[in-house]
Parts: sequence; C-alpha cells; structure tokens
Amino acid sequence: MRSLLLLSFVAAVVLSSCLASDLNVGRVYNARIVFRKKANYHAIPLKKRVKEVFYADPHQQILRGIIAKDLDHSESNATITAGGVGFSFANIRLKSARGHGLNYQIEMFV
Repeated sequence: MRSLLLLSFVAAVVLSSCLASDLNVGRVYNARIVFRKKANYHAIPLKKRVKEVFYADPHQQILRGIIAKDLDHSESNATITAGGVGFSFANIRLKSARGHGLNYQIEMFV
C-alpha cells in the first residue's frame, strides 16, 4: 500500500514536470530582479508564433536565475538559445502551439 502511494506520487511529479511549459533555471532566492517583461503575442490561425526575447545587462552582472512563466498554461514552450545563467546576457525563444498565441512573464535575476 505504501509503495503504491509512493509510486503514484513520483509518477504525478514526473508527469507534471514533463507537461509544464514554464522555464525555471538557476536560483532566484535572495536575488535581485533586473529584468521583467510580459511577452503577449496574439494567435495567427494555422501558424506557430515564434518570438525571441533578448536581455543584456549593461553593468555586466552575471545572471543567477531566469523564469519564463506561461500565463495561459498552453502547449507553448520557452528555451534558452544563448547565454543564460552564468552569463551577463540571455536570449529566450518562445514558441507557441499551432493556432495559439503567446502569453509569458519573463524575469531575470542577478
């Protein structure tokens, strides 16, 4: 009984992490936010929306954490294509599902 409960809990955690479309990289605790942007792009029928969000710190501070949260909980995804944690810049690629828009809140921490 106990092993079945543990197995179902692990399966739920793995499934929720696989289906999540949010991007959480690095540590954001005790970090200062330096960039916040809401990326909201409307849907185009039968097309995938692909947008790039770029940030470069003017003071060359190293990024400690990046969060890209999907506010619509859709099937879109966010990936880091350049820089990121450990660099002073980051390029995030947002890609929607076909026929859907993008609605992300992007935050970067130093």
